[in-house]
Amino acid sequence: MVRRTRFNDSDCPVARSVDAIGDWWSLLIVRDAFDGSRRFGEFQRSLGVAKNILTARLRALVDGGVLEVVPASDGSAYNEYVLTPKGRDLFNVIVALRQWGEAHFFAPDEPHSEMVDRRDERPLHALEVRSADGRRIGPDDAVVKKVAPPAAARTPSAPSVPS
Repeated sequence: MVRRTRFNDSDCPVARSVDAIGDWWSLLIVRDAFDGSRRFGEFQRSLGVAKNILTARLRALVDGGVLEVVPASDGSAYNEYVLTPKGRDLFNVIVALRQWGEAHFFAPDEPHSEMVDRRDERPLHALEVRSADGRRIGPDDAVVKKVAPPAAARTPSAPSVPS
């Protein structure tokens, strides 16, 4: 078996994020969790994924702090998977992927699912990246820059002096 390359110590946030999510099954599990799936069987039916793969992906998402296992909401002996705050922070990622997919992988007259505002059932506005002053930012307007860690993280603590 080929060993998976790990990026959990990379200085690139994209690489660390991809390392944490792992693969497409994990993103689809997160998508389904946002859509209300909570139990193993619900994820399995929705995705059609083999049970061993689903088990491994759910375990990795729990270990990574994206999902947590809680007692079933109906009081039964089952457990459920729910998004943690870290997992809920993936909402913008899921919406961005959905909107990118809608824009690039469907013909104008081809039916597909659509995410809408629960309150008024209208489609969501397209996500935009904005600068600190509110300007819309595109790929040509941004650059990746290395930043130094905060001063407290850079300076070693002073050794304690016996009194």
